[in-house]
Amino acid sequence: MHSNLFGEHFYWGASISAAQTESAALLDGKGLSIWDDFCEPKKKFFLSKHRIKNKHHIQESSDFYFHYEADILRLKQLGFKHFRFSIAWSRIYPDGETLNPSGIDFYKKVIDTCLKNNIEPWVTLYHWDLPATLEKKGGWTNPEIINWFELFATTCIHSFKEVKHWMILNEPSVFVGAGYFFGIHAPGKKGFENFIKAMHHANLCIHHIFKVIKNINPDLKVGSTFSFTHIEGLNQDVKHQKAAEIADTLINRLFFEPILGLGYPTEQLKIFNKKYFNLIKKEEELLKTPLDFIGIQNYTREVFKHNPFNPFLKIKQIEAHKRTSELTAMNWEIHPPSIYEVLKKINNYQSNIPIIVTENGIALNDQINDNSIQDSQRIAFYQSHLEQVLKAKNEGIDIQGYFAWSLLDNFEWAEGYYPRFGLIHVDFETKHRTIKESGHWFREFLGET
Repeated sequence: MHSNLFGEHFYWGASISAAQTESAALLDGKGLSIWDDFCEPKKKFFLSKHRIKNKHHIQESSDFYFHYEADILRLKQLGFKHFRFSIAWSRIYPDGETLNPSGIDFYKKVIDTCLKNNIEPWVTLYHWDLPATLEKKGGWTNPEIINWFELFATTCIHSFKEVKHWMILNEPSVFVGAGYFFGIHAPGKKGFENFIKAMHHANLCIHHIFKVIKNINPDLKVGSTFSFTHIEGLNQDVKHQKAAEIADTLINRLFFEPILGLGYPTEQLKIFNKKYFNLIKKEEELLKTPLDFIGIQNYTREVFKHNPFNPFLKIKQIEAHKRTSELTAMNWEIHPPSIYEVLKKINNYQSNIPIIVTENGIALNDQINDNSIQDSQRIAFYQSHLEQVLKAKNEGIDIQGYFAWSLLDNFEWAEGYYPRFGLIHVDFETKHRTIKESGHWFREFLGET
């Protein structure tokens, strides 16, 4: 298999995010983000509870802030010509409203380094690192988030004119679901009311910021990225299929169909219609957004069954380890057909919007032996998933690019530093980099010697 099977103009890249890789949390004027706060122990009475595994902290990550030039050169060495990264909101506006010129200077240097090496920068505006000061005002549950985001986005578009490809939000279903419903990610809020408010404001932001960017420069290519998990029922029993439909609505459709102008898919969630959806459904016409591309991010499959003991949704997720031994370090099922099924499902909406796979990868417990990392399981993962992407493309689905997640080992949110996604190994004590065998595989796959 070789990259030329995908066509001459296919985008090949690797991705990182600012929060997960930069470190330098308080350097050069940067403010704290919600993840800086979330990593601090939560004090209750005389006890301290750590919300990140192994008491890890986001401020001790990969030091991309200090190693960006060498890391971009490594990306080039692996044969990638496109680099997806994000801009830390709290590095540009530390308190949400006061501009930090040092933050602008840093990202200008990153972009200049990309262009000097013939690497095309693809920039994500929001990759989960809301300034902590804005969360104190309600964060994504406050409708003012749209104005706060506009200030940040407008500054970035005007400051980084060399960037031609922009993504508005990264995986709103995840940062809203995990951060404002289950409380297992920053900022740690829970409940359906927080979830619905944050979801709606995220969708409104995609629509509004798309218009803002296009008004500044209509030639820019503007998309947004969506987490799409392939959902299946336990078997063909009608009740289990119904459970899968409900899960798919909550996990995927709520955050995607409104952007296509289809409104909120509330038919599967009638129990919540009256209390939670009536108000936001009045604003559905404000959500349809003619994105230039759709970023799809897929890692696994989830299986659900009917659960009569769940008083609200009557569904239950069957954990992956109870179904298979083919697991990643995140305990996610390795199921290559998932990405094909997701691409096919997106295509079935007939939106005529090009698709780019903006994240796909695998977390492993990589070990260095004799200064090398033999991650054959990761190579097999990429081979099998790229075969599925190619299958979809050959069936006529308009897939225009693929970005591996991720370039570097990084801070994997609530899981800390144990799960490693990178093509490049990072020693989190010394910050030394080592290209893994999967990185060398990509170099061959992309035609570099």
